[in-house]
Amino acid sequence: MRLQTFIIPALLLCCPLLAQEEEPGRRIEAGPSFLEALQKRDSVLVLDQFNYGLELKGIPEGTPIGLPSLDEEKKENTLQSAKMLVLSDWQLDSVKVSSRKDTVARYDIKAYFKITPLVPGDFELYPLEAVVGKDTLVFIRQTLQVTEPSIDLETFEPHDIKPQVLFPYTFKEIAPYLAGLILFGLLVWLLVWWIKNRQKKAQEKLDTEPAHIKALRKLDKYRTDKYWDPKYQKTFYSGVTDILREYIASRYEIGAMEMTTAEIFAGLKGSDIPQDLYQEMKDLFERADFVKFAKYLAPDEDNAKVLPGAVRFVTTTYQSSLEQEIPGQAGNDVK
Repeated sequence: MRLQTFIIPALLLCCPLLAQEEEPGRRIEAGPSFLEALQKRDSVLVLDQFNYGLELKGIPEGTPIGLPSLDEEKKENTLQSAKMLVLSDWQLDSVKVSSRKDTVARYDIKAYFKITPLVPGDFELYPLEAVVGKDTLVFIRQTLQVTEPSIDLETFEPHDIKPQVLFPYTFKEIAPYLAGLILFGLLVWLLVWWIKNRQKKAQEKLDTEPAHIKALRKLDKYRTDKYWDPKYQKTFYSGVTDILREYIASRYEIGAMEMTTAEIFAGLKGSDIPQDLYQEMKDLFERADFVKFAKYLAPDEDNAKVLPGAVRFVTTTYQSSLEQEIPGQAGNDVK
C-alpha cells in the first residue's frame, strides 16, 4: 500500500511520503485497532456502516504521520465483486490536546475510514499501519461477523403499518393535570367572588347615599357643552331627566320612572316646590320629550339652562325637606 502523510496539527493536509535515505525506524506493535458501528444494534447486518481505524496517543506537534492509501481498495471493491466496501477516505480527529509551558503540544489522534459489508460472512478487516516519524506502528486488525435479515425476500409480503397501541391512562398520569385544573378553577372562582363582592360593596355604598347626593353626583358628568351637539342631545336630555325621575321617585315617593311627564307633574302639584321652579322643570321635561321622540333640536340657550336648573331643583327641594324635619325634631326635644 502507498502511504499518505499528515503533519500535526495540520491534520487535513496530505501528500505522498517521500522516500528517505535515512536509517529506517523501528516496527512497533501498537495494540488493537478500533471498529465503531454507526448503527447501534445487537448484531451486524448487511449494509451496516462502521468507522474502522486506529488511535495515536501523545504525538508531538509537527510530527509527520503516514497512513496507508485506500485508492487500491476502492478500485478493487467494485459493486460486482466486493464483499466489503470502502465508503470514504481517511478522516482525522484530534480528540485531545495536552501541553505545558515551554513544552511541545501533544495530540491524541483518531484516524479512520468508513466501510460497509455487502454480503454475510466472517471477515478479517484490512491491516492497519501508521508511520509516525521514523517508526512504523502496526495495529491488530479487527474481525467482523455479518449476518443477513431473517426474511425471505422472495416470499415476503409487506403489510401496512400497525396503528399505535393506546394504553389507558393511569391516575398517576392524570393527577398533575387534574390538580392544575382544580387550582385554575379555584383561582377563577376567587376572582369572580372578589369582583362580585367589590361590586356589591360599591352598590351598597350607593344605596346608602341620600337621594340628593346621588342625583348631584350623576348630574355632574353632564357638566360639559359637548352634549349640546345635535347628535348628543337625545343622550343629554334623556340622562338628565332620568336622574331627576329617580330623585323625584325617592323624594316624593311617586312612581316617576314609569309615569309620563304630565302624570309626574300632576303628582307634584301641591308639593313644596316653588311655582317658578315647578314650571321650569315641567318645561324641561316637555322639551326633553320633543328631543327624544320628535327629533327636536334645542337651541344652545335652552341647553345651557338644563343642568343649572336640574341642580337648583335638587338642592332647593332638599333644603325644603330639611326645614320641614328640623321643627319636628325641635318639638320632640322640648317634650
